[in-house]
Amino acid sequence: MSNLELDPAETLCGVEAEGPELALEIIEPRDVPLGGLRAMPVRRTLPSKHRSLVGAWCFADHYGPDDVSATGGMRVPPHPHTGLQTISWLFSGEVEHRDSAGHHARVRPGELNFMTAGRGINHSEYSTPATTVLHGVQLWAALPEPFRGARPGFERYVPHAVVLEDAGGNGVRGAELRVFLGELHGSASPVRTYSALLGAELSLGPGAAVVLDLATEFEHAFLPDSGGAVLDGEPVPQAHLAYAAPGRARVRLENPGDTRIRIMILGGPPFGEEITMWWNFVGRSHEEIVGFRALWQAQIGAEPGSAKAEGAEAGMAHDGEPFGPVVELTGGDAALPAPALPNVRLRPRGGARDGRRTTSRPKTSPPTTIHPESKDTMPAQAPTDAAEQGVVAIVHTPQRHRYEVRVDGVTAGFTQYRLKEDGAVIAFDHTEVGEAYSGLGLASRLVTFALDDVRAKGQRVRPYCPYVRRFLKRHLEYQDLVVDGFEV
Repeated sequence: MSNLELDPAETLCGVEAEGPELALEIIEPRDVPLGGLRAMPVRRTLPSKHRSLVGAWCFADHYGPDDVSATGGMRVPPHPHTGLQTISWLFSGEVEHRDSAGHHARVRPGELNFMTAGRGINHSEYSTPATTVLHGVQLWAALPEPFRGARPGFERYVPHAVVLEDAGGNGVRGAELRVFLGELHGSASPVRTYSALLGAELSLGPGAAVVLDLATEFEHAFLPDSGGAVLDGEPVPQAHLAYAAPGRARVRLENPGDTRIRIMILGGPPFGEEITMWWNFVGRSHEEIVGFRALWQAQIGAEPGSAKAEGAEAGMAHDGEPFGPVVELTGGDAALPAPALPNVRLRPRGGARDGRRTTSRPKTSPPTTIHPESKDTMPAQAPTDAAEQGVVAIVHTPQRHRYEVRVDGVTAGFTQYRLKEDGAVIAFDHTEVGEAYSGLGLASRLVTFALDDVRAKGQRVRPYCPYVRRFLKRHLEYQDLVVDGFEV
């Protein structure tokens, strides 16, 4: 969903308030009207005045229950995104999604719809005619530096509801957990992410309580939807976001009311980069945002005189369709033009560290360039000697079902798999190395490590991933790992 504000606010984040390491921070939502005369109101908790990020999560809107007959529902014409992944998660209603990567989907309650903007995409979202009540959340996650120029894409996943044991000691039943991203309390999602992310919905019946095991290296956020909750003994009002710093091994969540409630749970390790976010763009500098805006305005024919000048000033190519072809227009609506930029320089936002907002900037990256021939987004000067100058480590992260190659602690690539036949077979389905690290042989080293680990564990391989298949054709010494009957 687009940020439809005509004057998007810039949030400058300073030092967080001092407090106990594991104390909760309660973030009050602010009301934002989205749309025209019949605006659909949303409650925004990320970004807030004092906190911009929870892990890689950088945007959280909570809307509804919204009477579509009064507000007109969701009506979001084509608009662009860069450098992020978006999630539409509904509690009620239905939304039609179309994007420039060719995906057309119906978003329904309890189904994950996960769009990767990467180097640039545009999409539209409209509530369907049959929708009477619209209710849900819209979430964005910033892409880390090596993958923010990733290929645009879209995934749909329907997580299974896991019934949890009541921890209240009163025999109450009715606690259910749906994990749509990452892993929580033994339940995992197979959906690919570019950084460690947790996303889940917890449903609690009246009087129910659960204790969930948490990843201690993650920071977490808890958003009660339909009623207040109690988190480790502290009340969290409805629609407020409770932030918990890294270090918690478990959390107790209770429903003190007499009606069922939902709690959205988000998490991830503190994001180690500063981002510049404005309107629907996530970049790393003011100049990048200016360039992205100019490219979109030029593509849809808005401000033709100034767009070219702005794009040239930012060093951005603007030929062709950098955000993909504008998706099919609906009901006479035109594509959304970008709002006017503020008369001040956009400032970056940093991740939280130990209860404080970081004030030092990480190692800066070169400006992003959209090349007119390939439309790929990549650093203008790729660090071709990164592997030689940095420390390369390859690790297995079984909780995420992938092997990762890291350069100086930054995840530069991964190969993802699914377990088959009770774990006896590993099905590799995707391998990717960030473009800033391409040409260094990291993918080959990564797959070699993974296949050696598979052999050591006595497992077999199904190479659905094209790169892994090509690797096996070139390295005959690993072909004995391929399951019988699978051609490489």
